[in-house]
Amino acid sequence: MEPRPRAEMRASHEDREAVAERLREAAGEGRLDIDELEERLERALTAKTYGELEPLLADLPALPGRHAGLGPAPAAQEGPPLVLKGGLHGDERVGRWRVPRKVVAHGGLGGVKLDYTRADCPWPEPEVEVHGDMAGITIVVPLGWEVDTTGADSGFGGVKNKTGAEERRPGAPLLRVTGTGGVAGVTIRHPNLWERRRLRDNPPPS
Repeated sequence: MEPRPRAEMRASHEDREAVAERLREAAGEGRLDIDELEERLERALTAKTYGELEPLLADLPALPGRHAGLGPAPAAQEGPPLVLKGGLHGDERVGRWRVPRKVVAHGGLGGVKLDYTRADCPWPEPEVEVHGDMAGITIVVPLGWEVDTTGADSGFGGVKNKTGAEERRPGAPLLRVTGTGGVAGVTIRHPNLWERRRLRDNPPPS
């Protein structure tokens, strides 16, 4: 039996929401007027197949750092994991940085901090493999992201998800945390007061 053409394959809720989010962004960029936005949103949210969704984005450019089509970027473009080692002095990724498909973080003796609040993340489900070691790991995620820690072992220090149960923003990533908390543990949280002030002064890319 021959596989169905892609256009006939059924779209998921995530596919429809991703298209709707790109349409809203395009309207904000001035590429669509209000009537066009409303008409395309209605078609996107009621679409049943990829063949119904793809024409809605055909005349819109992909945003920098994002895959142009539906679904995740092709595996061939993933590249190797980003490996961070706390060592004696610590390591971090903060500010503007490009998120790879997978990050492997070793807390070491100095600790590791990963801050996604101003990062460019093209992946719907990025992964962080944690090894808390002696100093631990801190992960900061924007409001609206979802965090899944079911694949992580608590270890001695624990894997603490302090992001709460707020509703996931349509099109926002689901961060999957795997690995182990080690001795010092892993903490996942939203920006603190100081970090929120810095975000107001220097907002993340849209």
